[in-house]
Amino acid sequence: MIAYLGTGLLGSNFVRAMLRNSRQVQVWNRTESKATALEQYGAKAFKNVADAVMGADTIHLTLKDDTSVDEVLAAALPGIKQGATIVDHTTTSVDGAKKRTEEWRAKGFIYQHAPVFMGPANALDGTGFMLISGDQQVIADLEPSLSQMTGKLINFGTEVGKAAGIKLIGNCFLVGFSAGLADSLTLAASLDIPADDVASLFEQWNPATMLSARMNRMTSGVYNKPSWELSMARKDTGLFIEAAQKAGRQLAIMPAIAEEMDKWVEKGHGNDDWTVIGKNAL
Repeated sequence: MIAYLGTGLLGSNFVRAMLRNSRQVQVWNRTESKATALEQYGAKAFKNVADAVMGADTIHLTLKDDTSVDEVLAAALPGIKQGATIVDHTTTSVDGAKKRTEEWRAKGFIYQHAPVFMGPANALDGTGFMLISGDQQVIADLEPSLSQMTGKLINFGTEVGKAAGIKLIGNCFLVGFSAGLADSLTLAASLDIPADDVASLFEQWNPATMLSARMNRMTSGVYNKPSWELSMARKDTGLFIEAAQKAGRQLAIMPAIAEEMDKWVEKGHGNDDWTVIGKNAL
């Protein structure tokens, strides 16, 4: 039997998928109505989190942050049967994942962090990506059930907390990607170019195909054979900022990028490939 704690958009669809696969699932959520809404699909909802986990061999969590995970698990502890496995899909800090792994082992339980790159639709359909690292025997035992929950289970090895770090890195990229797209749309509006035309550009020219090559160039440490010189990239960045300002608009992240570019130009890297601005990350 499974318990699921945290039945928001992601958790509720994980539960529905489990029920569809004929699993018995007990659920709890801080907002009780979100748990009881799953009873129509066959789940059993509980007001008290300790009651929700009673008898469960595996307890899944999808909560907000480290604090909420610690609070909910502490409240659930009286009902958790000895030897149960806790699988936490919450995006948390690396230190938090490490700390809980050790503390719950000392209590006689298995805590396994398994964050995801999955939206609600992925959770319902068993697609997307789930990340995992740590004790390889624990992972081997969990792999059959976790693989049913996701399109791809990615094992990052024996280092506890590494999956948490990878998840944060991925989310950092997504935040930067979305912020960059927001600036691009602001620039488009400043130039009176409709968003539909921007969408048409990206449908025909997909910059995502450049990611691996850009990553390799940035991490190579070799910048003296440029495909786009830093000085030229800085010139274009100035044009972005100028066009937006002329239209009375403000770009969110381009000014900070321009400032970083200026630092590297001042260091004498103007003729190098513009990816030199990532050199300090190596």
